[in-house]
Amino acid sequence: MKRLIETLRNIYKIEELRQRILYTLGIVLIYRLGSFIVLPGVDPNQLVNLQRQTSSGLLGLLDMFSGGAFSNASIFALGIMPYISASIVIQLLGMAIPYFQKLQKEGESGRRKINQITRYLTVLITGFQAPAYITNMISQLPPEAITPFNPLAISPSTFFWISSVIMLISGTLFVMWLGERITDKGIGNGISLIIMIGIIARLPFALAAEFFSRMEEKGGGLVMFIVELAILVLVILLSILLVQGTRRIPVQYAKRIIGNKQYGGVRQYIPLKVNAAGVMPIIFAQAIMFLPITLAGFATSEMLTGFLSTFSNMHGFWYNFVFAIMIILFTYFYTAITVNPNQMAEDMKRNGGFIPGVKPGKKTAEFMDTIMSRITLPGSIFLAFVAIMPAFVSLMGVNAQFAQFYGGTSLLILVGVVLDTLQQIESHLLMRHYDGLTKSGRIKGRSAFSVSG
Repeated sequence: MKRLIETLRNIYKIEELRQRILYTLGIVLIYRLGSFIVLPGVDPNQLVNLQRQTSSGLLGLLDMFSGGAFSNASIFALGIMPYISASIVIQLLGMAIPYFQKLQKEGESGRRKINQITRYLTVLITGFQAPAYITNMISQLPPEAITPFNPLAISPSTFFWISSVIMLISGTLFVMWLGERITDKGIGNGISLIIMIGIIARLPFALAAEFFSRMEEKGGGLVMFIVELAILVLVILLSILLVQGTRRIPVQYAKRIIGNKQYGGVRQYIPLKVNAAGVMPIIFAQAIMFLPITLAGFATSEMLTGFLSTFSNMHGFWYNFVFAIMIILFTYFYTAITVNPNQMAEDMKRNGGFIPGVKPGKKTAEFMDTIMSRITLPGSIFLAFVAIMPAFVSLMGVNAQFAQFYGGTSLLILVGVVLDTLQQIESHLLMRHYDGLTKSGRIKGRSAFSVSG
């Protein structure tokens, strides 16, 4: 406790860090307030059916990502996920289309151009998802809930449709802008923090729901609830291990004498992440698995409806099987675009370093690539297992809302973003010669999302 108080004092002493934290908290407050602003013309007292629909299942997960805005019929109902989806499409295009590959190599100007294209694509995706959301919302509302545009009518007016779509698009763009403001002037990655805040906002409700369900006659009682919390702590520790786990590769540096000083001649280690892709593979896969919800509103044939129903059941076999396979594939994909063995080998050779028993240059690059492939496989399988763990937990009688925090996207995002934010705070402290947040002073951040501009 004493160390925590001292750390808080040190944070307050650093003016830049203090201002960044306060700025971030202000942006988060704006975002949370916006999640309760209901679409114009919708009676918030008539949203009981919509909230019941989003209490579990894939819609419940989407509602969690939006911090409850989805079930509130808020102007932020679609949240940041359309922007995430647009970023995924652009990164995939960067692997296949020469134009985007060229932009990626043009430095800052290329990055700005890519960000601009991503924003345009976000508008298109939101414009496609917004009508599907409104269709589903209307199906869950009694006719008298749509006011004052078309009261007591079976179908809402055209003006209601147009205004609601514009509101949802504007809400997503505003959330995207808030995330970029946090990244530029706040602390941590803004897009990551916005998703994390939405998840944390649902945690108290999920915890309370699980507690009351266990307190029922056949719920297992307080002992069972405590056992669940203990298991949750264990899963969190395993998730931290997954985020921070590394394999160290020894690198020997040759002696060099420059002037009167001697450099090199020592052995150092390159830490290769067991899960170099972080939680991005889960975000990639989850964004794609949300597609059935969007398409369900436009489905007409029974065959298509059955297919979409199967892949909208997040506790079903096929949903989790496909989800796990996609996570493994995206882990390899994202590791390939974030870790460059050729560049690492070139840097070592330029600085007079080599891996003992391996020739510098091409052989070193091949060795690094082999090591990354070997450690990525178990890392990706473990990541996939943690991601689908809520499905197994729910089979044991755990409340659907609380089950989302037993692994899955929610927990990994929380762990990754919290570690990354704490690492940035610690960097500010150590840079000004203050003690870090831990005794070792080595919190390993994950940079969970690198999709913001």
